[in-house]
Amino acid sequence: MVDLNTFDVELDTLGLTCPMPMLKTKKAIGGMKSGQILRVLGDDPGSKNDIPGFLEKNGHELLSMEDVPEGYTVYIIKKG
Repeated sequence: MVDLNTFDVELDTLGLTCPMPMLKTKKAIGGMKSGQILRVLGDDPGSKNDIPGFLEKNGHELLSMEDVPEGYTVYIIKKG
């Protein structure tokens, strides 16, 4: 079980609209090592739908997606 209170990189995309949250998420993952955890904070509804598809297509793992008062929080583990 992964501890979601511990993450390696945090990306704040609050206030950004599509496609910026997805592009910033992709860039952040690209700069990480395999096995590291990325926490993304966001509030763009389109990106909330796009991120899981991007992760599946690129072989990364969606650990959790939670609704929070500000929008949503996504936890991703980089694979490969």
